[in-house]
Amino acid sequence: MKTGLILQDLSKIKTDCLIVGIVEEEEENRTILSGLGPALDGYLTDGIRRGDFSGKAKETAFIHTFGRIEARAVLLVGLGKKEQVDFEIVRDAAARAVKTALQNRVRHVVFAVPETVQDAVTPYLSAHAVVEGAYLSQYRFNGYKQKQDELKELDELLVVASSDRQDEVEKGIRSGAAFGRGTNLARDLVNTPGNLLPPSVLAEHAVEVAKKHGMEVEVLNENDMKKLKMGALLAVAQGSEQPPRMVVIKYQGRGTWDNVIGFVGKGITFDTGGISLKPVKGMEEMVGDMGGAAAVIGAMDVIGRLKPAVNIMAVIPMAENMPDGKAYRPGDVITSMSGKTIEILTTDAEGRLILADAITYARQQGVDFIVDLATLTGAVLVALGTQTTGVMANDEEWVEEVLEAAADAGELAWRLPTFDVYKKQYKGRVADLKNSGGRYAGSITAGMFLGEFAEDTPWVHLDIAGTSWQEGDNDLSPAGGTGVMVRTLARLAENCADEA
Repeated sequence: MKTGLILQDLSKIKTDCLIVGIVEEEEENRTILSGLGPALDGYLTDGIRRGDFSGKAKETAFIHTFGRIEARAVLLVGLGKKEQVDFEIVRDAAARAVKTALQNRVRHVVFAVPETVQDAVTPYLSAHAVVEGAYLSQYRFNGYKQKQDELKELDELLVVASSDRQDEVEKGIRSGAAFGRGTNLARDLVNTPGNLLPPSVLAEHAVEVAKKHGMEVEVLNENDMKKLKMGALLAVAQGSEQPPRMVVIKYQGRGTWDNVIGFVGKGITFDTGGISLKPVKGMEEMVGDMGGAAAVIGAMDVIGRLKPAVNIMAVIPMAENMPDGKAYRPGDVITSMSGKTIEILTTDAEGRLILADAITYARQQGVDFIVDLATLTGAVLVALGTQTTGVMANDEEWVEEVLEAAADAGELAWRLPTFDVYKKQYKGRVADLKNSGGRYAGSITAGMFLGEFAEDTPWVHLDIAGTSWQEGDNDLSPAGGTGVMVRTLARLAENCADEA
């Protein structure tokens, strides 16, 4: 999909469909409706007065113009009450409008947001929201059918801008496209079957993103991990014929390599549970157990496109968790890269093991802040459902930065406690730690286990087990991988760049 801006009067714009955002308050719509010219202004205004269209959030009305203006059709989309309009509402309305346009066989659209909304949301954010919503709503993973389904997508989307706001709108379009494309990249990775995405292939995708944007990249193999004494990662990988990988990407957006943010993403390309075998029902969804890795790769793609003035190191451990004669077992004691020993209670608590070594590696490489992302626990679904990401942290200022970025990106996140009283649940009997704290507070004890390896480095953990995959379609995403937290990481990078 091509994107861009247009400066023409609405009534003179040639397009298949002119999408116009409308709020619920009639007075606020007069300016943008009058821009459609007298031939349509009265017709649309009368229709709104009759209640044919109220302007409620995501309500749509597709109207053929029959040559009254240059646009072949006008699509009204509701933004709700003016005082409640924000980034998320504009993004979600744009997603709904694009879906409606595609259902009407439209391929070229122009999107106009009322200036009163732009004043409240900012021209940059409103343009970003429109384009991001368009990218997210059109995503489809067509899969591997012999007869492919027809993919419905726009050829071009233009955003209307006034001449005095052109630069802001242009920046918003570029940003929205980068966020949308990075999220969709993560979705593709999560949706790819495990047999087609072993650790070596996932590593290739990460390397491709790094090289495309001129970033420094290194791939650690099994021998490298042995030299570095990554006993936790190697233990998880030893039951699989597919060798593990760890990809390290460095993005330097500042003149000096300091204040480095570490993004650490769990990359279990398929999780059987190992010797502690998972039930058959739902195991196929474990193709998405590398959602944390996918989010980091997608975020690095966004960062590479937008080039914020910030330093990022991405550390992405990758392995398969399989049952085999060589697989690690419950009751084993392993030694992590940090030197801490870990008693294995269940081999299905493997993500925290590979992340333990990745976090240690990131710290040894000198990162100043860490965010780790993982489809870590089923318990987080019990606590927060499928809409909200669980958050844990050891530093108040850093977690506030991450939560603010999530709010800016329109991704729901909620902090869980890290009281010392939970520590006794994962203290080992014959080792320093055990890899499961039991059934109660499972998300909390798993996150706090990771915190043991972050030590005194400001650290935030994002448990995306509930949010990285969805069963049904919605306006922003079809069933399958959601690409959650790509936009939060990218927004965090931008926010940190602004503060520098």
